Amino acid sequence: MKKSNFFALVLAAAFAVPAFAQDGGAKVFGGAKQFNTWSIGVNGGVTAPVIFLGGHNDYNEWDANFGYGAYIQKQITHAFALKLDYQGGKVSGSYNPNENGQGNPGFSSFETTINYAASLQAQIDLTSLLWKRDSKVALYVQGGYGLTGYKPDSETRTEQFFPVGGGLKFKLSERIGLDLGYTMNFLDADNLDRTWYGSANDKWSYGYAGLNFSLGNKSKKNLDWANPYALMYDELKDDQLRQEVEALKSRVAATEGDVSNMKKDSDGDGVSDVFDKEPNTPAGNVVDGAGRTIVFPKPEPTAAVAEQSNTIQFDFNSDKLRPESMGAIENMANELKASGGKMLLEGHASAEGTEAYNVDLSKRRASSVKKALVKAGVKSGNITTKGYGETRPVASNDTEEGRQKNRRVEFKVQ
Repeated sequence: MKKSNFFALVLAAAFAVPAFAQDGGAKVFGGAKQFNTWSIGVNGGVTAPVIFLGGHNDYNEWDANFGYGAYIQKQITHAFALKLDYQGGKVSGSYNPNENGQGNPGFSSFETTINYAASLQAQIDLTSLLWKRDSKVALYVQGGYGLTGYKPDSETRTEQFFPVGGGLKFKLSERIGLDLGYTMNFLDADNLDRTWYGSANDKWSYGYAGLNFSLGNKSKKNLDWANPYALMYDELKDDQLRQEVEALKSRVAATEGDVSNMKKDSDGDGVSDVFDKEPNTPAGNVVDGAGRTIVFPKPEPTAAVAEQSNTIQFDFNSDKLRPESMGAIENMANELKASGGKMLLEGHASAEGTEAYNVDLSKRRASSVKKALVKAGVKSGNITTKGYGETRPVASNDTEEGRQKNRRVEFKVQ
């Protein structure tokens, strides 16, 4: 993995707000509001005009002096916080002409009081990102920007600086922690030691030990010690939750079985076995919604308009002509072309659906027959269509056989 991708992943994880519960009344998916997020800290330690990374220093010998600090911190997520930090103290050093590799800075020694070094820093808890169990120790890194005021000589100066560092936090209790840290402060100037010798800016370090105190409701735990990986693991270990998950899996399996049974169609007639009244319908048979075979009357071969040949039937909720209807339509077309007469096509429907819908369906059925007659050579102006919906049944709508008879178009020669 490229370094840039790794750091992007670390930052993304740091900004993720934990949504898992932990002890103390927090609930799953309750968010950061369940935790205390503010804390303050005080510390003391050692300041020096050098950093452990090395680099140029105007003086070849340095002193360790007392430093002090304080901060207020806002925990944004379990792994990311913003910190308003303050440092103070003194740095000093001297020049030893007997040491090799160091030019004379012009003074034998210096002593600078750092009145203040105030900065806003971002802190990332690496332990919470990389470890998957609860811990009493947290490894963190931090960095930011600030302003410092110091007095290297008779004049007080104000300059920018950039603090970068890290440390370890130890959880002593829910309210108190021990903080051991080290900060490198990179000054945007070369006058901390009252000399401008060399091309590099000055810097100083602060190694410290201190205590931090959680602020907020005593019944809540602290967000900086909330590890979502561990919390999720603990949730999954809960026996009651595991039993609920297993029960849910059983219900899902049973539901999948029911759905599979509902889809089963043994005879392939398009009607599920659950609703099929004739589960062994021969292949190719036309069936109704209950899977029963529909028997259609065969059209008479004569072209005369008679009782059995003046009706075209349709499938349920359909205005499409059946193939077996084409013989009667062709015969009627030949009769009309020979006589030059006019015809009324009356569309009808069974009683399923609303009255308005059935009227529209009966009109479409009549229109389908007209289109077939026109295609067969009959003049469109000689054909009139009308839809009656379900108002003129020829059989009872209480049975499928009767409803099938009512799904029709009747020919009437005028």
